Amino acid sequence: MDFAKRLYERFSSLAHELAKFGSIGAVAFLIDFGLLNLCNVVLGLGPLTSKVVATTISTTFAYIGNRFWTFRHRDQSGLGREYFLFFLLNGIALLFGMLTIGFTTYTLDRHDALSINIANIVGVGLGTLFRYWSYKKWVFLEATEPIPMELPETGIKQDR
Repeated sequence: MDFAKRLYERFSSLAHELAKFGSIGAVAFLIDFGLLNLCNVVLGLGPLTSKVVATTISTTFAYIGNRFWTFRHRDQSGLGREYFLFFLLNGIALLFGMLTIGFTTYTLDRHDALSINIANIVGVGLGTLFRYWSYKKWVFLEATEPIPMELPETGIKQDR
């Protein structure tokens, strides 16, 4: 039992961070998936243009959720810097989706919604691995000072 407790203590912050990241990512995926299909199937924008539109909007949601919930305990190095890096890295991650959708549509000649959605899921999965690693490395930096778990001492003595 002692081993399990030590294991939990060692990885609890990572597990909580991953759970938050996954929750934000799940909602962002639903936004991406819905907008991809709306733009491609209903509006007829084409699969690659639809992917860019969907990713831009879902990325904005993901930035807000990750900055103010998932990684709020990490140093804030400036909203402009973080936002720029976040979108730059998401642009790189978007390439995974663009490549899988482009390959499916133009190389395999599969234009149906099911094929495009499967390609999108594969691209989002690959992009998610890249995003989690890159956010921690370059966007939401490790806190330089430990975050206090309790309120600081007030210096006021209580009478007993």
